[in-house]
Amino acid sequence: MGPDVLVMAKPMGPRCNLRCGYCYYLEKEALFPRGSAPMHAALLERYIGQRFAASPGPTHFEWHGGEPTLAGLDTFRTIVRLQKKHAPAGRQWTNGLQTNGLRLDAGWVEFLAENKFSVGLSLDGPAVWHDAWRTTAEGAGSHAKVMASLERLLAAGVFVNLLCVVHSGNVTDPAGVYDFFRATGARYLQFLPYVPRPGKDDPAPAAAPAQLGEFLCAIFDRWLAADVGRLVVQSFDEALRPLYGLPHSLCVHRETCGDVVALEHDGGLYACDHFVDAAHLLGNLKDTDLATLAADPRLAAFGRNKKDGLAAECKRCEVLEFCHGGCPKDRDEGGLNRLCEAYKRFFTHARPGLTALAAHMRAGRSLRSFEYLRR
Repeated sequence: MGPDVLVMAKPMGPRCNLRCGYCYYLEKEALFPRGSAPMHAALLERYIGQRFAASPGPTHFEWHGGEPTLAGLDTFRTIVRLQKKHAPAGRQWTNGLQTNGLRLDAGWVEFLAENKFSVGLSLDGPAVWHDAWRTTAEGAGSHAKVMASLERLLAAGVFVNLLCVVHSGNVTDPAGVYDFFRATGARYLQFLPYVPRPGKDDPAPAAAPAQLGEFLCAIFDRWLAADVGRLVVQSFDEALRPLYGLPHSLCVHRETCGDVVALEHDGGLYACDHFVDAAHLLGNLKDTDLATLAADPRLAAFGRNKKDGLAAECKRCEVLEFCHGGCPKDRDEGGLNRLCEAYKRFFTHARPGLTALAAHMRAGRSLRSFEYLRR
């Protein structure tokens, strides 16, 4: 298991204090005994020790969910204590927390700042779009609480990466959504399109691929004109990489995947966060060490299947270097990604501007001095 393998550890499993209309993970509660979370201290210690042992270089811990803060602040204090206990001499390590932000009061934020956690915070834009799908079990909106948490995080100097699910509501307002995020003061932003699985998920929140493509193009133009070097948008950063001679950093757009595994609260290790099911269970940390599970040939085969299962149309596509067929979870029975129309529209539109930006960077010029006039 190399240092480039990311483990998405889920101390609370699928449990969450929201009932988002597009959530793909709540259904996983059926896989586990009721009330079996959180991950107990002995398993946490086993995981942390083995994570360090399996990573020869700087080590990153990613805490995911469900909603990981439901495990409680004391659990995360234990996590940090165990990391200090098991870290090899001279080893550097980092922590990331993906959260809906509802529980991030002053105590949480102080802890996160003190221990230099990075925080991925889910926020779908202005309240009208965020509260359309990100609601409590009672149907109440969550926007006001998330915004209060964001203000506390930024004031404390915590690194915040905002994650916006693009759905049938906010996709209609690219300018309003982007200007909202610019005004928050955050400097890192991701757009994650909701793609329902046919016959399994509610298709109502999904944006049409054509709409998604136009949404990304409109935001890209605003970003390219004023925010290069000021705001990092993951979709644009990722599309820039092949033009600048760098491999993709996101598994979604790499030729192969299989190096982002999911560790559930019961110790089960799965090939991917989007494939937490019996067919993709590699084993359990209670029985087998992490390095052995991550070296399982089934995981390598899972990763290769992304490339091997690429549709013939994809192999002939003029934007293949940007996309590589996208995430396998989003492919139809023929192997074609359900977001194909959106990807083609965006990557074709963005290529000239990103090519100019790559040349600007290779010349050693600062990002903030970049100017581009679309021809």
